[in-house]
Amino acid sequence: MTDVNLPFETDEPAPQRGFRLGLGSVVLLVGIVLVAVVFGIALLQRNQTQPTAGPAPDFTLTTLDGETYRLADLKGQVVVINFWASWCGPCRVEAPALERVWQRYQNQGVTFLGVAYTDTERGAREFIAQYSQTYPNGLDLGTKISDMYNIQGVPETFIVNQRGEVVEFIMQQVNEAQLSAILDRVLATGA
Repeated sequence: MTDVNLPFETDEPAPQRGFRLGLGSVVLLVGIVLVAVVFGIALLQRNQTQPTAGPAPDFTLTTLDGETYRLADLKGQVVVINFWASWCGPCRVEAPALERVWQRYQNQGVTFLGVAYTDTERGAREFIAQYSQTYPNGLDLGTKISDMYNIQGVPETFIVNQRGEVVEFIMQQVNEAQLSAILDRVLATGA
């Protein structure tokens, strides 16, 4: 008989079958998991860091017209604090609605304060003129106010009740119906 090796007949152990990850795949998988964890933590912190209830951080805003407003001095009124920027597309969309709501509520115990976030004076003035904004607006020099409110981006809007407490936080552009409904509720109930 001849010594013939047939296929699959060998003295070597059969290779093990199964799923194996190479080093590159393991590194990629660990990277994806780390990114997901960091993103998740950032989202949790983002939602936890902005004041959404309780006393509103006090600040002083000097408007582009040279007037000075201190939030603590506005107790007894409902205050709408809107963080915006001239370079922000959604801010441009909400600007007309903010002005219309301001016009409707300014004589009902409501004050609006526009806070220009990381903007230039020229850009802010052009924005205010373009959208005919008549409520007080000022630059957040050194991002001091936005740091107190932990702004993550613009637009962001805070509603402060007559007792100086944040009762609503809106992390997107507002519309007229939404803001009017919130103001009606806060004026009626304080909450």
